[in-house]
Amino acid sequence: MLEFMPLVLFVAVCAVLMLGFPVALSLAGTALAFAGLGLGLESLGIDANFNAGYLSAYPNRLYGIMTNTTLLAVPLFVLMGVLLEKSRVAETLLDAMALVFGTRSGGLGIAVTLVGMLMAASTGIVGATVVTMGLMSLPTMLKRGYSPSLATGTICATGTLGQIIPPSIALVLLGDVLSSAYQQAQLSMGIFSPKTVSVGDLFMGALVPGLMLVGLYMLYVAFTAWRRPDAAPPVPREVLTEELGHRGGLATLLLKGLVPPVALIVMVLGSILSGIATPTEASAVGAFGALVLALVYRRLSLATLREVLRSTTRVTSMVFLILIGAALFSLVFRAYGGEDMVTGLFEQMPGGVVGATLIVMLTIFLLGFILDFIEITFVVVPIVGPILLAMGLDPIWLGIMIAINLQTSFLTPPFGFALFYLRGVAPASVTTASIYRGVAPFILIQLAMLLLLALFPTLATWLPAQFG
Repeated sequence: MLEFMPLVLFVAVCAVLMLGFPVALSLAGTALAFAGLGLGLESLGIDANFNAGYLSAYPNRLYGIMTNTTLLAVPLFVLMGVLLEKSRVAETLLDAMALVFGTRSGGLGIAVTLVGMLMAASTGIVGATVVTMGLMSLPTMLKRGYSPSLATGTICATGTLGQIIPPSIALVLLGDVLSSAYQQAQLSMGIFSPKTVSVGDLFMGALVPGLMLVGLYMLYVAFTAWRRPDAAPPVPREVLTEELGHRGGLATLLLKGLVPPVALIVMVLGSILSGIATPTEASAVGAFGALVLALVYRRLSLATLREVLRSTTRVTSMVFLILIGAALFSLVFRAYGGEDMVTGLFEQMPGGVVGATLIVMLTIFLLGFILDFIEITFVVVPIVGPILLAMGLDPIWLGIMIAINLQTSFLTPPFGFALFYLRGVAPASVTTASIYRGVAPFILIQLAMLLLLALFPTLATWLPAQFG
């Protein structure tokens, strides 16, 4: 039994989380309990295969977390996203897109997809995007005769783009963890001048697959509108203009609603991709730009600013507290020999690196039902990442595969997080079954994207190689 303690530790953490305890405290508390158990058994002369020396590295881990400049991008990107959300930039943007596309069959769905993509690029938070798009666009889509399943499926799917469209907070955290895992893998292979992988590399790697997903979503909406015109009917321009209450021309609305947020996102991403700025520096530019936009739109009051800062502090505190708890969990897991156990398991697995990758992807997909991307990034990836990378996998490709995999699990019934977020803001007339039916085609699209990435890894690695 004692040789399986790493597995028991992992199962225990999942069980505590399912009971509803806070994630950070669950990770740290369970790890401390198992560390105490190991020390107690060793003091009684029972060999628990527990190396307490690993715990002495914890202060250094905490210092490393606090001095990690890459992680400074997290509060700044969160601030940028919350500012854009509270200043109702997305609302103006949706009005502009609705006027451009809404007069065509399926146009509102395409408009929602494009706005969701831009919201994902600006907020990087799945829950915020799904809730915002659900409150803004779902009532309009239903009122204009859209099928509830198509409307809810489109909103849920575009909301999860925050996982993959840069600058994504998920990619920032994943890039930092994969960077450490890649260096650890190379050192284990005897490479003492290891290559590095940065958050910017992951941003570049995510760009092509992310835009392909957006294109596939729009193609599906257009195909559905062609096959079933009653599921996505066109809206007369005069009706849209009356509903939106817009008195100026379309060009004015586009200039006001589309150009500023798109310019901000292009400025942030462009500075990263061109090498002018690091993700941390670009996040500061993005936060300042969002502040300027809120001032220009005259939607930044003292009360709004206070709410924005509180929300940013809450999210940032959650991320760092989870990271601190995950660092302790990782050390206790290794102290019980968990890393050696996982390595041995992968080496004995049929199919070699392909079999190991499939098992890891399936495990991450299932864990996505009960854990958020932050916990999976900080707990699971540090365990399996070094082993898979030592087997020859490209770190950028692996990171994009994990991101899209988690994006898919957030959509999959019955436990997908995006479904819960939308269910919370959807009207009672929209049934849960409609939401489940609506996301099914988008799940298939994302699985097809995973298959394409598996068959053609250059979809993720080509762009970073050009700028490398």
